[in-house]
Amino acid sequence: MSVVCLSAERSKPFPSSGIGVDHREAPLLAALREYREREIVPFSTPGHKQGAAVDDEAMAVLGASTFAADVWLNAGDFDRCLRAAESLAADAWGAERGFFLSNGSSAGNHAALLATVNPGDVVIVNRDLHTSLLAGLILSGARPVYVMPRLHPELDASLGLEAAEVAAALRRHPEAKLIALVSPTYWGVASDVAAIAAVAHEHGVPLYVDEAWGPHFAFHPALPRPALASGADLAVTSVHKLLSGLGQGALLLARGSRVDPGRLAASVRMTRSTSPSVRIYASLDACRRQMALAGEALLERTLALATEARRRLGRIRGLTVLDADRLGVAATRCDPTRLAIDVHGLGLTGIEVERELWRRFGIAPEMSDLRGIVCLLTIGDTAASVDRLVRALATIGAEACVDVSNGSDRLPRSGGALLAPGAQVLTPREAFGAPTRAVPLGAAVGEIAAELIVPYPPGIPVLAPGEAIGAEKVAYLAECAARGLHVCGAADAGLETVRVVGWASGVRR
Repeated sequence: MSVVCLSAERSKPFPSSGIGVDHREAPLLAALREYREREIVPFSTPGHKQGAAVDDEAMAVLGASTFAADVWLNAGDFDRCLRAAESLAADAWGAERGFFLSNGSSAGNHAALLATVNPGDVVIVNRDLHTSLLAGLILSGARPVYVMPRLHPELDASLGLEAAEVAAALRRHPEAKLIALVSPTYWGVASDVAAIAAVAHEHGVPLYVDEAWGPHFAFHPALPRPALASGADLAVTSVHKLLSGLGQGALLLARGSRVDPGRLAASVRMTRSTSPSVRIYASLDACRRQMALAGEALLERTLALATEARRRLGRIRGLTVLDADRLGVAATRCDPTRLAIDVHGLGLTGIEVERELWRRFGIAPEMSDLRGIVCLLTIGDTAASVDRLVRALATIGAEACVDVSNGSDRLPRSGGALLAPGAQVLTPREAFGAPTRAVPLGAAVGEIAAELIVPYPPGIPVLAPGEAIGAEKVAYLAECAARGLHVCGAADAGLETVRVVGWASGVRR
């Protein structure tokens, strides 16, 4: 079929944009709408043929529209529409080039590392990196130099990186080819990206930011300043996490001359599917239009809801809603739409509170740990949804036996040093490709880690592939396992064993 695809070059200027693009357009969404309106009979993928082959239960649960919109355009039309949609997205997020991703920010992390470094190159990266960023290190063969983030003394919550820490790492490793960091953190705290970018560029090194949790930053001045506007050369952001894109929808964004655009485009092609979901891409296109035209107003309402939620939650005995003052960071670096709620004063763990919210009140927080819960407020929230959350927590609070000491003593304490990087004996890629074996956790001291182990809390890697395993780390992991913390990355979720490189004590056999 042939579809009408309006390119950025042919569009009428939107009066407020001032640069000749019209954010009222949505090229991919328009192409998908035309496909459906023409009632095309497909002799192409997907094989379910707009739901005709789907079983009854899947149709009932997922809905007919899910499958009706899951179609494929011919390659030429799709590519033209995609380029136009990506150009509009780049403009909306303040980039020179944008790429749609249908495998979340994970695909962006992989592409960014492949585009900027070669095997053996040094990358300075924050220790609380996402697992997909570690996968990017494995794929690229780069050698990480980890920088430890500042941690909250009670919660072990990551509070981001400071420029001085990055500068010190660069002085120790002037051969570094890239600075990579995660900002904001899971708790909504952004690093000082502008100062870090200045340090990186002073040394002639590009800065890449995994901004998965900050897709909304570009659209309201009360939110932390977005990475690209702060001087980053490359950033990825998950539109699906906090805006209106479908699950797995993300954007990789670039500006400036420090990243080779040809190699970046080739890396994106290598890491994203050759059969992308048109539905996901169309949702990114529509979300861009929504935010470019009305994003500030939508976020203004969300911020007002967040302010009211914090006020009401702060009146519930035993609850503490974390803010910039309590976290000890500048207000300009905190995302006020993220409700990180410390519940240990109720004598309950966050895991118990989340379970009650699900079971009794039909409310699903983003996450929980032993100390608290995290709830996300987005442009999709209303006064009614916030009221339901507050009332549910008030009920739980009224029924709880309030005891501020009960709960905090159940949290294993890292003291920060236990999460500090171990000696980097091998690169993550070398460790990934080496023969491995499982050893009892208690016998792992002196071995080389072959897997990423991330206990929650605090959600920061205690072990990363290629690092020497120290006694303090083993003791900390044993305590986490004994207290039943959720563990990601380990082949043995119970942590009775850990995977290590196949030769003993770092000596190849």
